[in-house]
Amino acid sequence: METNKKRLVILGAAESGVGAALLGNQQGWDVFVSDGGTIKPQFKAALLDNGITFEEGGHTEQNILNADCVVKSPGIPDKAAIVKHIREKGIEVCSEIEFGFRYKGDSKIIAITGSNGKSTTTKLTWHILKTAGYDVAMVGNIGRSFALQIFEKPCEWYVIEVSSFQLDDIHQFRPDIAVLLNITPDHLDRYNYVFDNYVASKFKITQNQQPDDCFIVNSDDPAITNYLSTHSIHAKTVFFTMDENKIHDDGAFVNKDYLHINFEGDEMKTSVHDLTIKGKHNQYNSMAAGISGRAAHIRKEKIRESFESFEGLEHRLEYVATVRGVEFINDSKGTNVNSVWFALESMTKPVILLLGGQDKGNNYQEIEGLVREKVKAIVCLGVHNEPIHEFFDNIVPSIVDTTSAKDAVHAAYALADKGDVVLLSPACASFDLFKNYEDRGQQFKDAVRSL
Repeated sequence: METNKKRLVILGAAESGVGAALLGNQQGWDVFVSDGGTIKPQFKAALLDNGITFEEGGHTEQNILNADCVVKSPGIPDKAAIVKHIREKGIEVCSEIEFGFRYKGDSKIIAITGSNGKSTTTKLTWHILKTAGYDVAMVGNIGRSFALQIFEKPCEWYVIEVSSFQLDDIHQFRPDIAVLLNITPDHLDRYNYVFDNYVASKFKITQNQQPDDCFIVNSDDPAITNYLSTHSIHAKTVFFTMDENKIHDDGAFVNKDYLHINFEGDEMKTSVHDLTIKGKHNQYNSMAAGISGRAAHIRKEKIRESFESFEGLEHRLEYVATVRGVEFINDSKGTNVNSVWFALESMTKPVILLLGGQDKGNNYQEIEGLVREKVKAIVCLGVHNEPIHEFFDNIVPSIVDTTSAKDAVHAAYALADKGDVVLLSPACASFDLFKNYEDRGQQFKDAVRSL
């Protein structure tokens, strides 16, 4: 009888929430979806087509507090009133990756987290598995939701980009291969401004792993090494580093322009010049993806081939065009200061830097050294550019204000000489002038192409 069905309530009806709703419905749950805002037409259509009841524009407590399980959107903080009430009632709260995990069957999971480089590493790891002929899907924060993929087309392998918000609400989620790239302060408003809380959240990726699982981790990151000095990990731990002296057994390192990966007594090496993605940070990303490939039993030749054929992410250090000797690079996805550090670190030409947007309380000291060394002018692209002026006015000889991608590109082009690079790497959110970072990146590219 219908009344015996367990009740699943989904909070938030975007990509992950609707994916969980469809999977829950398929698996025989009584599903109800509640969104505090407006549900996008494509998601509403999916719910209607599958006969799933929903509400938008608010949360009706009597329809939520009778749940057996609540899948919470990663965007909803624990301090939200409805979440507090759910937890007070003792109802289980889980994230969509946790819910999907329960229905994954015998499939294998590679889960990737970190403050920066997640999307590139996820896509590269997926590309390695795909090149090797694996039945694999790329899910999570990049592309489609894990639960939706299981609902529509289950695969033998999943490469999942996971955020700390998703990891906060896992219980059983256990990746066969887990990757932790780096940890720098981000989203601290969600962690009561305590960095250690954020670090612990990232390490939840390992909490259910067993000795036959693999944990791939950056041994050059101080937040990571501090945590590891006081916590034990159950999985087989494999390090990647720029310092070959740190690797005594399995692991990866870079030495004299060669990237080395040692795994289970087998060594492979590839020239860093053969990597299609440039910069030191992408050497880290490539080491992490390469070890993941080896741990997934992929041959060295296939990993090398993947490194050489990989196309990077749109809006992440994406080459746009060279106009009369001036190169334009779109790094619109660089929405925090640490991302800008990575972008500047990989530049070999003088830079005109496009900065600005919705400031997140940025501390620009982190990039001051690289700006002094590499940046000849800054073009501000935002409504409130005061923090940028305040910090850089006495450091960079020329700073110009603009309020559209077109004006920013024209101003940067006027400031550039032949042999310079114009880099959009804003360090800020995009919502003051654009729909999102993709919209900002697209408008930048359109403006460059119309020069």
